[in-house]
Amino acid sequence: MYNHVPDLSLSGINPVFNMIRLLLSVAYISWLTLLAPQLGAQSRQPTLGELWYDVERGYSGIAASEAAITSALSNERAVKSEALPQARIQLQNTFSTYDGRNGAFFPQPGFFNVSGNMLHTGEASVIANTFASATIEWELFAFGKQHKRKLAASEMSARYSLEKEAYVLRLKKEFSVRYIKLLYTESKRIWAAKNARRLGEIGVTAASLARAGIKPEADSLLARSSYLQAMAEQDKWLGNRNASLEKFREFYRNAKPDLLFSERRFAHPPLMENERVRMDKMHPFTEVLRKKSSYYKIKGTAETRSGLPSVKFLGGFAYRGSGIDADGNVSGNWADGFSNTADNFIVGIGITWDLTGMRTYREKGRMWNYKAREHQMLQQQAEEALRAGYAATLSKRTEQQKQLRKTEQALKNAGQAYEMYMARYRSGLISLTELLQIRMLLEQAENSHIEAVQEYWMQVAEQAELTADFDFLFNSL
Repeated sequence: MYNHVPDLSLSGINPVFNMIRLLLSVAYISWLTLLAPQLGAQSRQPTLGELWYDVERGYSGIAASEAAITSALSNERAVKSEALPQARIQLQNTFSTYDGRNGAFFPQPGFFNVSGNMLHTGEASVIANTFASATIEWELFAFGKQHKRKLAASEMSARYSLEKEAYVLRLKKEFSVRYIKLLYTESKRIWAAKNARRLGEIGVTAASLARAGIKPEADSLLARSSYLQAMAEQDKWLGNRNASLEKFREFYRNAKPDLLFSERRFAHPPLMENERVRMDKMHPFTEVLRKKSSYYKIKGTAETRSGLPSVKFLGGFAYRGSGIDADGNVSGNWADGFSNTADNFIVGIGITWDLTGMRTYREKGRMWNYKAREHQMLQQQAEEALRAGYAATLSKRTEQQKQLRKTEQALKNAGQAYEMYMARYRSGLISLTELLQIRMLLEQAENSHIEAVQEYWMQVAEQAELTADFDFLFNSL
């Protein structure tokens, strides 16, 4: 932005032209650092809360959390549907051979098949078969297993909702920190530009005094050296500002320097009253751990009860047709596959009990109970860490508010002193080195105030995360 470096020495063919060029350069820098921000401030700058509103609607991380909640709710509905009667139906129409032998076998575990009569008459080698069946299975009593599964699914949905709240809270903190760093680097860039402007003015004055024979020409060289150093510092902070802007664009892609910089609100923060700050007992960070502990405890109970028997109502109906009649006559016609039918139904009560898995289920239940205990202890640890962090942040922020009052007053005094010493230097009453020392004190006062302001906003952001309340920060910055 500031690529032109004026020549502050007395060498040159046309010193008048050099003087005009210096004055124009200083005037240009002054306009950029003083008038341009004031013109931009005439249009209302959005607050941090208004920027967050746009981020919340379009950030992919929040959308991912909402998808996880929807998935958990679908799982909850699926678990609840398991309590409904389970009905199955099948229809078959096939062609097959019918050669067989007497005997019995197990086609699959839990079933066996017996083959009987082998006497058939007819020349057909392939017959048509028709089969249809329907079964119903309804769990009547399962020692609370289904109820515990539904509770576990409900706890999982609630856990994902809390995890989203905790994620959004961390995201607000990160969003605020990046915005604070963005405004901090912009303030430092403006601070470096002000220093360059002051040194440019000093260089113009030194050149005039040297030309008049009041001051030595060495003053011009010294002023030029200081000016170049200030320009280099300005380039450094311009790069830092641009880097902070790119990082902030991860959240807010439409970020533009002329639209976002509420530098005045950053530099003059309102002080927070301690009475307004309260720590929420139901903090999302601890509530997530509490919900996890509850989920694992219910999961352990459900796993233990999985080893208990289940009592079910069973019912079924079957329809069968074949190309072989009761006398053993064989027909290969497809239509005869719907003849020679037999209809059957079955109803009853069944008990299913996995006896060998009882120990396995009991050990799995103990595993989940220990997971619940682990997260219960983590919850207590998190609560203690939040209380300690809140107390430390509150104490630090209270002292920083005192620091801000002092640095602001120090900055005001240093600015007035500099103007007085600048007037004395123009009159030839003090040396350039004395003026540069006074300017250095003003520069240090401005820098100290910017650092104090940044640290104050960082503590406000930290406190907002600990209290789960970003209203003050979002409305003030």
